[in-house]
Amino acid sequence: MDFKLVSDYAPMGDQPAAISQLVSSIDHGSKHNTLLGVTGSGKTFTVANVIAQVNKPTLVLSHNKTLAAQLYGEFKNFFPENAVEYFVSYYDYYQPEAYLPTTDTYIEKDLSINAEIEKMRLSTTATLLSGRRDVIVVSSVSCLYGCGNPQDFHATAINIHVGQIINYKHLLYKLVEALYTRTERELEPATFRVTGDTIDIMAAFGEFGNQCFRVMFFDNEIEAIQTIDPVTGHRIQSLDNLTLYPTSLFVTTKERINSAVQQIYLDLGHQIEFFESQGRMVEAQRIKQRVEYDLEMIKELGYCPGIENYSRYFDGREAGSRPFCLIDYFPKDYLMVVDESHVTLPQVHAMFGGDRARKENLVEYGFRLPAARDNRPVTFQEFEQLQSTSIYVSATPADWELMKSEGVVAEQLIRPTGLVDPPLEVRVTPNQIDDLIEEIDKRVKNDDKILVTTITKRMAEELSKYFDRVGIRNRYIHSDVDTLERIQILEDLRAGMFDVLVGVNLLREGLDLPEVALVAILDADKEGFLRNVRSLTQIAGRAARHAQGNVILYADTCTDSMRYAIEQSNRRREKQVRYNMEHEMLPRNAQKSGTGQSTLLANTTSGEDVPVVHPIVEDHYMMAADVAGGYSTDRKSPSGKDQDPKKAKSLRKPFGDKPRPGRIIEDGIGSGISVGEDLEALITRAREDMERAAKSLDFLAAAKFRDRMYELQKLRDENRK
Repeated sequence: MDFKLVSDYAPMGDQPAAISQLVSSIDHGSKHNTLLGVTGSGKTFTVANVIAQVNKPTLVLSHNKTLAAQLYGEFKNFFPENAVEYFVSYYDYYQPEAYLPTTDTYIEKDLSINAEIEKMRLSTTATLLSGRRDVIVVSSVSCLYGCGNPQDFHATAINIHVGQIINYKHLLYKLVEALYTRTERELEPATFRVTGDTIDIMAAFGEFGNQCFRVMFFDNEIEAIQTIDPVTGHRIQSLDNLTLYPTSLFVTTKERINSAVQQIYLDLGHQIEFFESQGRMVEAQRIKQRVEYDLEMIKELGYCPGIENYSRYFDGREAGSRPFCLIDYFPKDYLMVVDESHVTLPQVHAMFGGDRARKENLVEYGFRLPAARDNRPVTFQEFEQLQSTSIYVSATPADWELMKSEGVVAEQLIRPTGLVDPPLEVRVTPNQIDDLIEEIDKRVKNDDKILVTTITKRMAEELSKYFDRVGIRNRYIHSDVDTLERIQILEDLRAGMFDVLVGVNLLREGLDLPEVALVAILDADKEGFLRNVRSLTQIAGRAARHAQGNVILYADTCTDSMRYAIEQSNRRREKQVRYNMEHEMLPRNAQKSGTGQSTLLANTTSGEDVPVVHPIVEDHYMMAADVAGGYSTDRKSPSGKDQDPKKAKSLRKPFGDKPRPGRIIEDGIGSGISVGEDLEALITRAREDMERAAKSLDFLAAAKFRDRMYELQKLRDENRK
């Protein structure tokens, strides 16, 4: 099936030329292509048109889960009739195994797997192996970490059809080999139930996820295959054939398991001899105990904690060879789209080094066999070898992309809204704060918003305090601010609860704030990562969604980065203005479509014009605080003592300075309900909220709820002691 793009609007501005140039370049065999698109120019729509015309299976690579979720939603809307899949890390929480020799501290692996995301990962691999070519996979860089052998995954798939002669028990064996579980109770995903000559199977994921199938036998012949209602058992539809894929990416055959166990025993013997030859008896005993225990579990259960460290044996790979990854499931002629390539590619470059540093200590001190090193992400050189035709998408492509594209770049400078790049103005630093306050007052009168970016976290906090003293409604945001609170702050800015957002480096990729009319960059002449040409261009782009957008750079000198950023901005502005005049187009502000970051933080307004906070957020900031520390909306604890101002500020911050509306737990401590009972309820609620947020692909919110759950569990355990 071919890709079918569905959209209410057609390409305009630079989009038709960019689409044509990219498609022509790909058709002529160019492997590396760059799309330089300014903020708000519709780069995703351009890429969607290229995908539809090139008509190849496509991998869209993003540098984090949140942006990947946004892209997934957009491509899902553009291609409703095609297979759009989502592949990100399935860990809600992950603490990798590590050893710190300086303090002799061993840290065990701790993780929480998100079942819904695991199903989507399995659906991705099954769709790719099904033979379909109208597939788009939106993924984070987790697709470059090791996963199962695609040959084993495909070999373990179960293909049956009506009239097929197959031993009844052989089919049951194949279901177990594919990691389906037999049950006599109600069917759940990845389980099957046997009644006489009938087998009821509930699929694990994907197109058939939560669908139930009935396979009926007459002797050793499959007489019928039906979809049924899992509750009533009534037939829904008759099928001619059925394919069921394994319930895990890490499946292998019984023969490979037996061969792997033998090889692990041999390598264990070599490693013990190595340690003993160096007189390191502790390490020799440690590796012997650990590996023998793992092998006993593998032989008995087919699994052990940390089994991925033995993946090379199960995959049948040679020592030092790269692991299989998601790209191995794609056909060779696939298309790769690297979103925000100036950030994503350096991330790919750095993954291997961090993983190897941790693994070396585990191997060196006898916690893992040397084969653990081969359970790793691919190196950047291996990534390059795995690449097929690629498109690098960025407003500020780096030198590597430009070099690979041999300087041939498709520029997309015209915005469908007619907006032009904001002018970049340089001002001297003496009296810069007074000057900035004057500019802020101008924008506040028009109900516009302002971003101020500093060079350090301390400066952001001090500037925020100064704005408080002079009566400017503001908040600050940097890496020390909790994830969910960051989202809340951005939502509050858009809702008009304050006017100025002060930050460090979090005002760049992915922020869609059409209300921002001014971006002020302090210390613009401090050359470095935060003030290089790409950072300056990205930060300035935050004002590009407003018709009166403006950027002020406060500096004592004009650096090369500043000069180049200004020159490029002027070049783009000239082209954009000329296009608007030729087409008689008036710039209009970008629509206030919402950040898309969190459906859990939707604010409404009550009759008293007081912000009403979503119940989930309200409960976890205030209810948990009521139980854990007795904090309330005033600054007095239940004992009458002043509470910690920092904690009070932290708890009040998401709701502004007005009294918090909505419900408060009044029947907590001292009202007949024990703290333990309250904590159990809060823990359950936190877990449910985490799962709900993860299902809606809101991973930032899910992470916050997960952390809250852990805090409450720790408090509960302390109370029990």
